[in-house]
Amino acid sequence: MATVIVIGAGLGGMSAAYELKAELGKDHEVILVSNKPDFEFTPSNPWIAVEWRERKETSLPVEPYVSKKGIRFIASALEALNPAEKIITLADGQTLSYDYLVLCTGPDLAFDEIPGAGPEAGGTVSVCTLSHAEHCRDNVKALVAEPGSVIVGAMPGASCFGPAYEYAFILDKHLRDKKVRKNVPMTFVTSEPYIGHLGLDGVGDSKGMLESELRQRDIHWICNAKVVGIANGKMEIDEVNDDGSLKKHHSLPYKHSMMLPAFRGIKPLRGIDGLVNPRGFVIVDAQQRNPKYPNIYAAGVCIAIAPQHPTPVPTGVPKTGYMIESMVRAITANIHAELKGESPTAKATWNAICLADMGDTGAAFVAMPQIPPRNVAWFKKGKWVHLAKIAFEKYFLHKMQVGDTEPAYERAVLKYLGIDKLE
Repeated sequence: MATVIVIGAGLGGMSAAYELKAELGKDHEVILVSNKPDFEFTPSNPWIAVEWRERKETSLPVEPYVSKKGIRFIASALEALNPAEKIITLADGQTLSYDYLVLCTGPDLAFDEIPGAGPEAGGTVSVCTLSHAEHCRDNVKALVAEPGSVIVGAMPGASCFGPAYEYAFILDKHLRDKKVRKNVPMTFVTSEPYIGHLGLDGVGDSKGMLESELRQRDIHWICNAKVVGIANGKMEIDEVNDDGSLKKHHSLPYKHSMMLPAFRGIKPLRGIDGLVNPRGFVIVDAQQRNPKYPNIYAAGVCIAIAPQHPTPVPTGVPKTGYMIESMVRAITANIHAELKGESPTAKATWNAICLADMGDTGAAFVAMPQIPPRNVAWFKKGKWVHLAKIAFEKYFLHKMQVGDTEPAYERAVLKYLGIDKLE
């Protein structure tokens, strides 16, 4: 019997545990380890921040559901990994041995790289976690009670830009509903070289469409923005030219600011030679396994993907949900193959499908593959996207409850867009 340990119970980790158990059956043990007892549907966090959702609607306890599938669950954070001896140590003192390790840890949030940034420092708020979104919600309530300037965006090194745009549009709608938007100047501050870059060199007409949406809502923007410090209700920003030289310095006062941070690998993985890059992201090959430690696989935000082109202010490459599920399917097929004595050959498609809510409408993009040049580059908006995002939330929470391993929703979206294949 082989022991397969999955670290992380987010979108990637939960999917990996379910798929591995379904594929490997009773002959092999699957253990799911997470630093949280609950699964949290992260895409709903902007709704949490404006009181459109509550915690109980977007999260669920992991253990009752995975145990029904014969998956052992341990709610304790990873403390250390010894890949040479194939042993992990957990925060509660447990040590576990594995035959295969699947890392779906998500990122460490690097707020500390910008002085004053992040909920702990108190300079900005976040929607990166459910707890952060609840803290952000309290900050939004204070904004509604006493309106003032707002800054939303992404800091240097950020890779997940979609939620920043979502939050800006959702907050705009919320403030209009509360009849205070006229008293709230808004600025979108981003490390992207242009609006709609998204860490992907743009997708279709993302630049023109998102610029138009910002203009319609009277949201100003600063691109190539290097946030250098936050203190005393002001954000210090160096706007740079294409060659990286200083174009203009901005000192923007604000009442409320939600800024997405740069990501890096989690602390227990950082510095392990051959496993991770200098930022702590896991190095993987085409089969999602680490070249130095081939019994370690990884999927999702924790893996290393180099940007296709450098940008004046560093930006990362996003890993979308559809892309992560494709990685998980490849990992499952490859571990199963190895256990049968075969060579792993499955590859993830690394395609991107994203549904971005905009309060009362939405924008959708399809990038196949995610990194250009692409076979498909498609970007559209409409109220149907807002409704589709709501449907996706309900679908995915149900999927995590019942352990459904079929990508039915993704297939439905592709079919609606006139794209019938997952590859």
